[in-house]
Amino acid sequence: MPEREPFRIGTHNILAGTRETVDLPVSVMPDHTPVSMSVHVVHGKREGPTMFVSAAIHGDEIIGVEIARRLLRSPALRRLKGTLLVIPVVNTFGFMTHSRYLPDRRDLNRSFPGSPTGSLAARLAHIFMTEVVLRSDVGIDLHSAAVNRTNLPQIRISPSSPRAMALAEAFAPPLILTAKTRENSLRRMAQENNIDALVYEGGQGLRFDEFAVRAGVSGIQRVMRHLNMVATKKSSHNKISPMKSRSSYWIRASAGGLMRTFKTTGDQVAENDILGIISDPFGESETELRVTEAGLIVGRTDLPVVNEGDGLFHIAKLSVNTDAESTIDSMTTQLDADQSFDEDEII
Repeated sequence: MPEREPFRIGTHNILAGTRETVDLPVSVMPDHTPVSMSVHVVHGKREGPTMFVSAAIHGDEIIGVEIARRLLRSPALRRLKGTLLVIPVVNTFGFMTHSRYLPDRRDLNRSFPGSPTGSLAARLAHIFMTEVVLRSDVGIDLHSAAVNRTNLPQIRISPSSPRAMALAEAFAPPLILTAKTRENSLRRMAQENNIDALVYEGGQGLRFDEFAVRAGVSGIQRVMRHLNMVATKKSSHNKISPMKSRSSYWIRASAGGLMRTFKTTGDQVAENDILGIISDPFGESETELRVTEAGLIVGRTDLPVVNEGDGLFHIAKLSVNTDAESTIDSMTTQLDADQSFDEDEII
């Protein structure tokens, strides 16, 4: 069998059966410090798909960086079919400053496909698109909620995309949420170029969440097995079918004050359930937060101090007869029993 051609990225050629970290030049800081985007390339000996896994497009969403780190330690990559591109930190600028944005205050995930002569965000987006996304068949983009918010692990995919749904089902998160793409987002640009991209959401900004990390690593490995990039893992645990939702909504604060919460992410709620109470600092007035339509809490704020209009609870609508508590408990048990997470991995 003839050897695969080297994988070329930037000015580097990665030989089949090898792996290498490649630094793609992005910019130079005002103090003349060079900034690059680092891509770890695992180029398998045998033919197969090319998949990218990216994290920290928003610099404060560090949970994806930990997922990428654990993924790259997986022994299964030694026998990889195809090519895996892992970019633990796309937005180096935001990552270093603990910021969601770039120095020009632009959101990188609203800057695609970018331009080689545009803003800093546009230039970074252009490099990522041309060197990584357009070289791939499929991608998984790792996100978390913003600072002071938290998300239940979930996959977001575009409507009317059977291929993306099959990948999402293989990932098997607690929830698959069908959501429209946003203009100039990575997912929109990937879709327009016929590249299936999954967006993973889990945990919160600037914090680790062990359940969300494990769900992310296991999900990516399951997608790779689904694509026949790595060998199928023998396990006594059956994969739990994820819940699915085609729409969601936010419960917003109707008044400012201090919020006491009674529900959290992963809780299944019925219409008119009380989620919390907002009180003024004197305790003279109280406003109840009630569920307007039954569903699953997939995101919430962690701050008790709220302003009128703040998004407090994100609720995904579920089909009838869905037992969310049982599904999440079963997935938690399965992740806890997963032998791929040894003691060294979670320290």
